[in-house]
Amino acid sequence: MIELKTEKEVEMMKPAGKFVASILKSLRESVKVGTNLLEIDDYVRNAIVSRAGAESCYVDYAPDFGTGPFAHYICTSVNDAVLHGIPFDYALKDGDLVSLDLAINVDGWVADSAISFVVGNAREEDLRIIKATEEALAAGIAQAVPGNRLGDISAAIGEVAHGYGYDVNLEFGGHGVGRIMHGDPHVPNDGVKGRGYRLRKGLVIAIEPWFMQTTDEIYQDENDGWTLRSADGSRGAHSEHTIALTDDGPIILTDRD
Repeated sequence: MIELKTEKEVEMMKPAGKFVASILKSLRESVKVGTNLLEIDDYVRNAIVSRAGAESCYVDYAPDFGTGPFAHYICTSVNDAVLHGIPFDYALKDGDLVSLDLAINVDGWVADSAISFVVGNAREEDLRIIKATEEALAAGIAQAVPGNRLGDISAAIGEVAHGYGYDVNLEFGGHGVGRIMHGDPHVPNDGVKGRGYRLRKGLVIAIEPWFMQTTDEIYQDENDGWTLRSADGSRGAHSEHTIALTDDGPIILTDRD
């Protein structure tokens, strides 16, 4: 069921958005060659523990698309790991493409966001796919206005992807956000303009384009039962914001600026 938020409830969601944004901004500035993925997880755990009213959305999360409870505080996906990467004992190497996906509940309200970046010397093709996801995210947000259709958001994302020459996987995409991390509606990363749910004031969703360089197929890493990897080993990138629809345009609750 799609739930619309009141103006007061949107205001109540802002602290969660700011908190998630601040953590991702700090990690973007501090993560470098040699940083261990478990250090990133520890940083997020300590931030959550030190914040009154904050709870992880990931620890003990056990949906049907994973194997058992997630048991970590952030998703760390590196190179061909494109979504749901479990932090493990791995020190980042020069040129690694890193995607960090973070959702936190603050005082009963959730915010969800993701960033991708390269540590050390970057390959041009890695910077290109990161830029594509960021542009697709901006295009999707621009269509998130009352009166438009859900398909307008999806089509805008897909148009950017195809313009860069990337195929789009439709198994995972954006979603409703509120008291829980994953709610209705599902927001595909490709679609048809003018189709689907009519967007209304008070809708709060996470829009999250994620693309892979040379495939649209994924498989689940059997070693951890969570990490999704590109079928051909190519790298992926992921950008995400939680936004609220208003009569004055979308509010980016997880804005890092």
